[in-house]
Amino acid sequence: MSDGLSIIAAAREAGDAAALHTEARSYSFAELARLTEGRMATLAKVARPGAIHPVVGSNTLDTLLTLYALLELKVPALLLHPKLTAAEQAAERAAVERAAAVLPADAAALLYTSGTTGRARGAVLTRSALLASAQASAANLGWQDDDCWLLAMPVARVGGLSIVTRCLAARRAVALAPAFDAGLLPQWIERWRVTQLSLVPTMLAMVLDANPDWTPPTFLRVALIGGAAATPGLLARAAARRLPIVITYGCTETCSQVVATPYAQRFDAAAWGAGRPLAGAQLHIDGGRILVKGPMRMAGYLGEPPLAEDDWFDTGDLGELDAQGCLHLHARRTDLIVTGGENVYPAEVEQVLEACPGVVAAAVFGVPDATWGQVVAAALVVGPQAPDDEALRAHLATRLAPQKRPRRICFVPALPHTAAGKLDRLALVTMAPAVRPLAPIKAATDATPQPATGHGSDPRPGQTNGGRPPSP
Repeated sequence: MSDGLSIIAAAREAGDAAALHTEARSYSFAELARLTEGRMATLAKVARPGAIHPVVGSNTLDTLLTLYALLELKVPALLLHPKLTAAEQAAERAAVERAAAVLPADAAALLYTSGTTGRARGAVLTRSALLASAQASAANLGWQDDDCWLLAMPVARVGGLSIVTRCLAARRAVALAPAFDAGLLPQWIERWRVTQLSLVPTMLAMVLDANPDWTPPTFLRVALIGGAAATPGLLARAAARRLPIVITYGCTETCSQVVATPYAQRFDAAAWGAGRPLAGAQLHIDGGRILVKGPMRMAGYLGEPPLAEDDWFDTGDLGELDAQGCLHLHARRTDLIVTGGENVYPAEVEQVLEACPGVVAAAVFGVPDATWGQVVAAALVVGPQAPDDEALRAHLATRLAPQKRPRRICFVPALPHTAAGKLDRLALVTMAPAVRPLAPIKAATDATPQPATGHGSDPRPGQTNGGRPPSP
């Protein structure tokens, strides 16, 4: 049987077919295989089967060649987001070394997510899980001979990685965007004849805003929208442009989507909630919480007991299934903030804030925002030598990736707690009216959430930047 995640096998089966489009040029599967063989020779000196090899996941040809080579060598990749600070990247590398865990024989990738305690946990994704995810997606969307999937999301996130693995398994082309750009996206679609793309809702809104007269070409057959909830207003705007929308729901631990709008309903996505379970995926609602299992589920977290084949994974999200089997997502897990499609775990941010001189205690929560879905806010209890805004920003800048840094703050005499003495996160929403913007560092710009691709400067109300997400 052919190896679905082998670029060399793909070259044997579809050597002359288009495999990758970049801004510089296009590559066939045969050309990519030759380049990958050269990368394999280099990696063979430093990477070995069973040992995790770190990869900074920038959207570049170089990164993809490294991923193809590691898949060929059967060496699992630790995908590091390029927007992480040096300290955050070092922490993830150190966590891998500390775990010293025995990985499944077919481990392919390790992606870190943070638990409710703020402790990073590495989701171990296997080759079989990635292939099962690709097959489940294909059962819904199908494949056409000329399909080309735009990769404008970070390859270091499961939404980006899954585009690479789906297209490799199907021997179809990837169009590689160096970074998301709302103004350029319609041009990329035309230039590379993109038939499929993936966006988070914030990205979709930016595309519609930056291109008010644009309607998609008929060869664009699907736009997957996931990573956060899409509002009815946004879906109505997309429908008015005749955008073929497929809403998805999933997570890193399930190799991306496990629920999606039926492909045949892509021009009426709003009527289907988050969609129906994909082929092979099983959903169960327990006390309102969404549990998932299936062949696309992770093997487990690095350094923790592996999951058995029939174990349910508790997403922590809240939802229900209607009579038609459609999932309706009520809320992401209560401790989770989703800003521009990026997940932020309050406990991680709180630990960094409480390490700032002058901060006694911190509570982090999301504030609704029309552009980003939510922005990160913090309520702080401070001592006699309270830090000013500049000191807070300077402290955060080297310790947290831009999307995790609070944009709004307030000072309070005490934080709300439950009768059990735990932080009352539900009560934090009452503090939203009291928060104010965190002042920028003098003579420098700071970052504001950018959809799923990193974060950049904060345009003031009414200010535009031509549809390109702000850059640091």
